[in-house]
Amino acid sequence: METLEQQRRKASKPLLWIGIGSIIMAFAGMTSGYVVSRTTLVANEQWITFALPPAFMYSTIIIVISSLVFWWGKRAYAAGNAGVLRPVLTTVLALGLVFLYLQGQAWNQLMAENIFFAGASSHPAGSWVYALFLFHAAHVLGGIIALVVTLIRSLRGRYTVEDHNGVELVAIYWHFVDLLWVYLYVFLSAIR
Repeated sequence: METLEQQRRKASKPLLWIGIGSIIMAFAGMTSGYVVSRTTLVANEQWITFALPPAFMYSTIIIVISSLVFWWGKRAYAAGNAGVLRPVLTTVLALGLVFLYLQGQAWNQLMAENIFFAGASSHPAGSWVYALFLFHAAHVLGGIIALVVTLIRSLRGRYTVEDHNGVELVAIYWHFVDLLWVYLYVFLSAIR
């Protein structure tokens, strides 16, 4: 008979994948809405085109680096290098915070160019960009909270090389958020 903890552990990864599938569907709907709005408004000459701020490119580099660090660290930890977990979690957490900071800088650059999310001077093109990035930032914030919890649990000795399911789950989610950002950045760079 399985214990409650074993049942939770067994269900955790499929539940994470279901959640990721839901997030993918939400972003697919949002990017589809962007394309439809753009197509409709370009035909009516009401769509403005603007360059994405450089801070978005820098944040892309940062989140990809964070994902690579996490990938390397998780592999090293699973191979028996127990001392790598806390520094890797701390580094990924710090890079996640830098990512959010750079996103804020990009939003400031957009506002300096009079591209706003809402209000009398807003435009659908800018509103879509803000909505996509804000929705993604909320998911990154969720990943940062999960990283903090995982780091605290690692400091309390909760994980071992043989049993690190929580680290595995956070790594999957973080890589997903990374890939999602790369998709959004490429999508918005290509469909301007």
